[in-house]
Amino acid sequence: MKRGFYNILAAQFLSSLADNALLIAAIALLASIQAPDWMTPLLKLFFVLSYVGLAAWVGIFADLMPKGRVMFITNAVKVFGCLLMLFGSHPLLSYAVVGIGAAAYSPAKYGILTELLPPEKLVIANGWIEGLTVVSIILGVVLGGVLIKPEVAGYILQTFHLPAIGLDTDPEAALFIVGIVYALAAAVNLTIPDTGVRYARPNFEPIASIKNFFQSCSLLWHDKLGQISLSVTTLFWGAGAVLQFLVLKWAEQALGMHLSDGAILQAVVSIGIALGAVGAAAFIPLKKSLVVLPMGVAMGLVVGGASFYDQSLIPGVVEIFGFEIRNAVIGACGIMIAVGVLAGFFVVPMNALLQHRGHVLMSAGRSIAVQNFNENLSILVMLAVYSLLIHLDFSVQAAMVMFGAFVALSMFCVILRHRSNQKKGDSLHLIGEDVRHEHRIEHS
Repeated sequence: MKRGFYNILAAQFLSSLADNALLIAAIALLASIQAPDWMTPLLKLFFVLSYVGLAAWVGIFADLMPKGRVMFITNAVKVFGCLLMLFGSHPLLSYAVVGIGAAAYSPAKYGILTELLPPEKLVIANGWIEGLTVVSIILGVVLGGVLIKPEVAGYILQTFHLPAIGLDTDPEAALFIVGIVYALAAAVNLTIPDTGVRYARPNFEPIASIKNFFQSCSLLWHDKLGQISLSVTTLFWGAGAVLQFLVLKWAEQALGMHLSDGAILQAVVSIGIALGAVGAAAFIPLKKSLVVLPMGVAMGLVVGGASFYDQSLIPGVVEIFGFEIRNAVIGACGIMIAVGVLAGFFVVPMNALLQHRGHVLMSAGRSIAVQNFNENLSILVMLAVYSLLIHLDFSVQAAMVMFGAFVALSMFCVILRHRSNQKKGDSLHLIGEDVRHEHRIEHS
């Protein structure tokens, strides 16, 4: 890998670490101001809306200047969002500002990979990015939980003399540290080398930008390889958002675990995704990326099957390092690791293929913006459907069966679509194709 790739990894790790710690701190801040309970899930909604609402412009912005500079600016926006939250702005509005920074950061983060690395390195690069992101998610949640502890927050408040500037609560201490982590990420962004790739001067005019964006969407959805990879990643991120909530409910009802303990299973899924991502990076080259499609079907079947698992199936406890752990919980961890491994193994090659096709057909930033738009729209729709099922009093088991069946059936339809495309004409030879879009200018 080129040296710049490791700078990108470091910046992404710090930025994602802060993103996940910020969510915990923001939830604690809402509780401290006695906000109603229904506001807590709105944090995610306000964050994701920027990905959908600004999709037509963030890709253009990402191609406007060297992507390391774009990543610096967008992390600075996240710092600004933290400062707003610290000094009196409503947490939902402040979190929306952070979402703007995140939405603009993503096209640059992934887009620079296609500029910096050859196509055959993209699966490996995505494996490292996704694996490290999963680690940062786990550590970020832990960091946020530690920072809001009264003894830790009190130490931060006194050490940095924060009461002198009007900051005197535990969530504010946590937000202060999160802002510092964002600032460190921004500083690392400045060390990312310029790839030398330049694009034609973009047009930010609203109507033209929206028209061009949906033309880009149409271009990627009509491409024989783009439509397959975009279908898979769109399904994956929507399904992943629902799975976060399903795992917690399943842990509570099937295993009798409290919320804090159930969150461990979320971490276990993340560990599985990291293992699957590393496995895909090691064994699946870009040319063979489509062989992983059956893994998506398997993941849906495992999730649906897991709905019939409960603590009565594996009674008893086992002692590990002096701690008594129920066998049922160990079995549940095994199931969740399997789900994560399958998910990581099929989504990483699909991400790499989608980045490659988008880079070939349009530009790095615009293709990632199209991907983000579709994936986050899927998150909003699937979470809305899941909320409706809960409102209609569907049991967790029924919701998991429906969810698993939907994922398996959707992935099976994607496989059939790919086979149909191949019968009409071989598209696999397009993998590794040189850039042919009109927006790109030669390396300077």
